[in-house]
Amino acid sequence: MSILSPELERCGWPGDDPLMIEYHDREWGVPLHDDRRHFEFLVLDGAQAGLSWRTILHKRARYRKVFSGFDPAKVARYGKRKIESLLRDPGIVRNRLKVESAVRNARVFLKIQREFGSFDAYVWRFVGGETIQNRWRTLEEIPASTAESDAMSKDLKQRGMNFVGSTICYAYMQAAGMVNDHRTACFRHRELS
Repeated sequence: MSILSPELERCGWPGDDPLMIEYHDREWGVPLHDDRRHFEFLVLDGAQAGLSWRTILHKRARYRKVFSGFDPAKVARYGKRKIESLLRDPGIVRNRLKVESAVRNARVFLKIQREFGSFDAYVWRFVGGETIQNRWRTLEEIPASTAESDAMSKDLKQRGMNFVGSTICYAYMQAAGMVNDHRTACFRHRELS
């Protein structure tokens, strides 16, 4: 049986969208320890604010291209001309606050790397270095934020990041595998426990 097999029981949120199913089955909730991917999820989760994850996931390839493969050192150097170019690109969310935030956040991200040795070392402190294993039976049980995402949000904001509210931080924690929020009946819950 293929990992993308419709016979597998999974969380309901991917629906029947092949890209969402692939993301759910291969990435969502897998513990992440790569700084470039951490930056990618921070940018994408910030871009998602007020939108659906499906919308962002379908724009992800374009984001990777125009945001220099999510290299935070390159994004941190973006100036006004590059920002204006991004705001004309229909392949991404053309929201000035979100685009400017990605650049500002890249600069803060680099400072955090210097302080802690890696962003990974910094961010995993909020969950004690281990994935929080939740046991939700329904999607309705999954919280929008937690004490951990509140703490992460507060710290990132104090350091100067934007679009890192507690709900965005929790979505990021789910994506980065800091919490296992697959439903207990989902085949991935067991695999990631």
